[in-house]
Amino acid sequence: MARFTIITLTGAALLALGLWQGGAWAGAGLFYITVFTFFMDKIAALAAPDAPEGTEFPAGHGLSVLLGVLHFPLLYGGAAVIASGLHGVAPSVLLFFGLALFLGQVSNSNAHELIHRAGRAPRRLGVAVYVSLLFGHHASAHPRVHHVHAATDRDPNSARLGEGFWHFAARAWRGSFREGLRAESALRATARRGLHPYAVYGAGALASLGAVALLLGPAGLLVYAGLCLYAQLQLLLSDYVQHYGLRRAATGPGKAAPIGPAHSWNAPQGFSSGLMLNAPRHSDHHAHPGRAYPGLRLDRAEMPILPYALPVMAVIALVPPLWRRVMDRRARQWAEPARRAA
Repeated sequence: MARFTIITLTGAALLALGLWQGGAWAGAGLFYITVFTFFMDKIAALAAPDAPEGTEFPAGHGLSVLLGVLHFPLLYGGAAVIASGLHGVAPSVLLFFGLALFLGQVSNSNAHELIHRAGRAPRRLGVAVYVSLLFGHHASAHPRVHHVHAATDRDPNSARLGEGFWHFAARAWRGSFREGLRAESALRATARRGLHPYAVYGAGALASLGAVALLLGPAGLLVYAGLCLYAQLQLLLSDYVQHYGLRRAATGPGKAAPIGPAHSWNAPQGFSSGLMLNAPRHSDHHAHPGRAYPGLRLDRAEMPILPYALPVMAVIALVPPLWRRVMDRRARQWAEPARRAA
C-alpha cells in the first residue's frame, strides 16, 4: 500500500502547492504526472509483484476514500484559482493541464474503484466524483453494461479493430449514456423502486454547473467545463486502449464466451500503475470486479500486454494512423485464438 499512497498523494500535494503558491510549483504537478512518471516507469521495476492470493487490503479502502474526498477541493478550488488568473497566464495554463491529468488518471481510476466497492457509502462517493466531472452516467453504464458486454459489439466502450479514437469517443459517450439508462430503467421496471439514478446524475450536474457559474462567473464555468471534458476524454482513452480490437468468441445468436484474460490489454509498469491504482491490470479486474486494486494480478502468458505504459499508449491513440501501426498487428494476433474457438 505504501507505493499507492506515496505516488497518488504526492501528485495531489504538488497540485495543491501549485494552486496555493503558484510560481515554480504551478508546473510541478504537470511535470510529476508526465515527465517524472514516464522516467520512473523506465527506471523502476517493470512491475510490482503480485500480492499473495486472498490478501485483504483495508488500507486500500482508506486511501480510496481520502482520494475521493480530496477530489472536490482540487476540482472546484482549482477551477477558482485558474479562472482568477491569480498566478498569471503561464502558471494558470500549467495548473490547468496538471490538474486535468490528475482528474483523468487518478480521480477517474479512484471513482471506478469506489463504485465497485460493496458498501453504500463508498459507492455514493464514487458516484459523486463522476457527477462532479459531469459524467455521472458512467456509474451505471460501467457495471451494468461494460462489465456484462465487454469485448463484444454490444458494449459501446469496447473499441473495434480499425476504429480511431475520435470516432470511438463520440460513439462510446452516446452509447454508454443510452445503454446505461436502458439498463437502469429495466431494473426499475422489474424489481427496483425509488429515485432513478439518472435523475441524480442530471440534477447533480446541473447543481454543480449552477454553483460554479454563480460563484466563479463565466470564466470559472469555462475552466470547470474544460477540466471535466479533459477528464472524460481520458476515461474514454483508457477504455479505448484497454479493449481495442479484442473480441470474445460468439457461442450462439446474441451469445458470447465468458470474458477471460485475453479480452483486455494490460500494462505492467509499476509507477504509472501505482498512480492509477492498478487500473492497467485490467484483465484481472474484469475477472474479479470486486477485488481491491492492490490485489489485482498480472499474467504475461495469458493477458495481452501493451507495448508501452498506459499513459503513453493514450497519447499514441490520439493519432489514429500511428495507433493502428502500433496496435493492429498485436490485436489480430490475440484475435486468432478466439476465431479458431468460434
